[in-house]
Amino acid sequence: MKQILIVEDDAALSTGLCRALKSDDIETVPAGCLHDAKEKLAKEDFALVILDVNLPDGNGFDFLPHITQTCGIPVIMLTANDLESDIVAGLEAGAEDYITKPFSLAVLRARVHTQLRRTAAPAPKCVFTDGVYVFDFERMEFTVDGVPVELSKTEQKLLRILTDNAGMTLTRDRLVDRIWTDGAAYVDENALSVTVKRLRDKLNAREIIRTVYGIGYMWVKQHGA
Repeated sequence: MKQILIVEDDAALSTGLCRALKSDDIETVPAGCLHDAKEKLAKEDFALVILDVNLPDGNGFDFLPHITQTCGIPVIMLTANDLESDIVAGLEAGAEDYITKPFSLAVLRARVHTQLRRTAAPAPKCVFTDGVYVFDFERMEFTVDGVPVELSKTEQKLLRILTDNAGMTLTRDRLVDRIWTDGAAYVDENALSVTVKRLRDKLNAREIIRTVYGIGYMWVKQHGA
């Protein structure tokens, strides 16, 4: 099931878009402001974001780099800002597409499906290799420069998420939500930091598992990997 985040402050339009784009394999999630959108992006995985420009608590153009660069999610701008300069600004800032209001629902659906096809990812590989690192998640065998390393279940979960998204920054909230999925009501705020430190030490990956200050962590792809 793919999720689409629809960032639109017009409640009637947002409801209409959610209904129109929802299908057997697409789930739509509304957000009425940037604050709401940030919270949802930190907690859930989205395949696409439909973003308005004029929102109650900010400008969609300013929020666009956060979605495309930090979260790595494609964006379709859907806005009444129809000046050529606005369209150029949106596309140059990283939007995959730019649709102006009023719009054809059929055209919007077609463009949404086009983006989803482009970003459809193959099933993640069970074996990850990057320089001296070879991680076989199915067999739970992990080596650094040929030397076996024992990892806890939590460390394996963190490593899998980082390597599946190598080169992308993952927020702390998103990592906590993905790793500790047992429904626990409370997770110590230091749990992630401790797990990251242990994983770095075991893999000798202090430079590879990079801290993106104020945001989260990233597995840095090695040259030639």
